[in-house]
Amino acid sequence: MSPLTRRQLLALGAAGAGAAAVGGAGLWWTGGGGEALGGGRELLQPEVLSSRDGALDLALEAAPARVRIGARTAHVQAFNGSLPGPTLRVRPGDTLRVAMTNGLEAPTNLHVHGLHVSPEDNGDNPFVSIAPGDSFDYDFSLPDDHPPGTYWYHPHRHGHVADQLAAGLYGAIVVEDPDPVPVARERVLVVSDLTLDDSGNLAEVSPPQRMMGREGETVLVNGQVRPRAGAAPGERELWRVVNACPARYLRLTLDGQTLRLLGRDVGRLPEPVELTEVTLAPGNRVELLVDTREGASTLTAAPVDRGSMDGMMGGAMPGDGPGTDEPIELLTLEVTGDRAADAGPVPPGPVLRDLREEPVAARRTLDFAMGMGMGGMMGGMRGPGQMMSFTIDGRPFDAERTDQRVRVGTVEEWTLTNSSPMDHPMHLHVWPMQVVTEAGREVAAPRWLDVVNVPAFGEVTVRVAFDDFAGRTVYHCHILDHEDLGMMGTLEAR
Repeated sequence: MSPLTRRQLLALGAAGAGAAAVGGAGLWWTGGGGEALGGGRELLQPEVLSSRDGALDLALEAAPARVRIGARTAHVQAFNGSLPGPTLRVRPGDTLRVAMTNGLEAPTNLHVHGLHVSPEDNGDNPFVSIAPGDSFDYDFSLPDDHPPGTYWYHPHRHGHVADQLAAGLYGAIVVEDPDPVPVARERVLVVSDLTLDDSGNLAEVSPPQRMMGREGETVLVNGQVRPRAGAAPGERELWRVVNACPARYLRLTLDGQTLRLLGRDVGRLPEPVELTEVTLAPGNRVELLVDTREGASTLTAAPVDRGSMDGMMGGAMPGDGPGTDEPIELLTLEVTGDRAADAGPVPPGPVLRDLREEPVAARRTLDFAMGMGMGGMMGGMRGPGQMMSFTIDGRPFDAERTDQRVRVGTVEEWTLTNSSPMDHPMHLHVWPMQVVTEAGREVAAPRWLDVVNVPAFGEVTVRVAFDDFAGRTVYHCHILDHEDLGMMGTLEAR
C-alpha cells in the first residue's frame, strides 16, 4: 500500500473528528468552530489514536478554536480543535508519523516530551520552525526497548512556547506496557491552566508574570472545570496525570482513597509505592493506581512555594508570586454501588538501570541563574534600561551556539545548581536523567526523570546515559516563560 498523502491524512483527521464526537469515548470535540460541552460535567477523555501494524500516522493542525469552559465560551488554540489534543497510543518499536500544519499567526513546531527518539532532521528537532500556513512531516521511531509510560507533546518554538502551551496546545502520549497492570479502567488527566479576559479571549501576560512564570486563573482537567468521575468500590484504576501547565507546580492529594505510585516520567517502578501526596513540577507526569473506597473524594492541587523575585531589585512587583494560595479542586471521584471483584496482584516492574554502577566519562556543572541584564531580553523591565536576565552558565539561549558536546555511548554526571531565589525544573530532551543526589543526600534507589526540579539556591546531581542517538538538541527550565526568556542551552551528541 502506498503512503498516505498529507491531503489524505488531513481528510482522515477531519473524518475522525466527526466519528469520535458521537462515539463512546466521550471526546470533547471543538473542531469547525463549534462549542464543546464541559465545566462540571462528567469527566471526558480525549480522542484516542492508536498505532496499528507498528505505525501511527496522523494529521495534526495547530489552530485557533472556540470551546466551552464552564459557563463561558473561550477563544483558545488547540490541536485538531480539541482541548487537549488527541491521546496518541503507541508501542515500543513503533513509528509515529505526524503531518503537522500551522494554522496559527505565529511560527510553531512539535516536541514529543520524554520520548527517547532521534533529535535530528524530522525527529524531535527543537530547531525546526513551521511558519504560519506551512506544514512539516515528523517521523519519530521508538526503540524496541523504549520504556512504557505517559509522555506528552506540545510546541517548542523558542520565544512562543509558553504562549502556545498556555493557549491550549498540548496532548498526551502513551507508550503501552507489554505487561500491563490489570485495572478496571485507565484515565488520562491532562492538567492545564489559563486566564481569560471578559470577552473570553486569552488574557495578556504582564512582564512580571512572565518573569515569575505565569499561573492561570482557571485550572482545567482535560479542558474541563472540576469534572466528576464515577467508580464502584474495590475497583483499581490507572490515572495517567500530565502537568501541562506552563509554570504551575501541582501537589496532588485524593482524600479518602488509596494511592500508589506506579511510575513517574519514565517507565515503571519495580513495585508500586503507596503515598498520600505527590508533587509534579511543570512537565512531570505520574501514573497512579487508585484503589477505590466508597464515598466522594476530591483530587486537589495544593499550592507549592516555588520562590519569588522578592528582594532581587528592591522588593516584589505586582503579580510577582504564584496565582493563588488556596488549594484547587481538580475533579470529584464518586465511588458507589456494589463492590467489584478483586483486581489481583500487580505484576512486578523491571529492575531499573543504575548508572552509579557504570563508569563516568565526564562531569559538568550547569548553573541556572536570574539577574539584571542590559537590553536584549524580552519583557521584564524593572527600570530605565534594566531587564531581568534568565541564563544557564551566565549565557542566554543562542541557537547558533553549542554549549555542551557529549560522546554517544557514554555516561556523564551533571551537577545542576541554582543561584536564583526561584525553583527551576530542568528538562533535557531525548535522554532521561537518573537523580543520584539531592539536598546533599544520595538517592537510595534509581529514580529516572526527564524533568528534575532544582530548588532555589539548591543543587541536584544527575547521571545521563547518552545512548542510541547522535544529534543536536536542548536542555532548559520547564517554567516555559523562563525558557522563552533565555534559560535554555544546546547540546550536541556525536
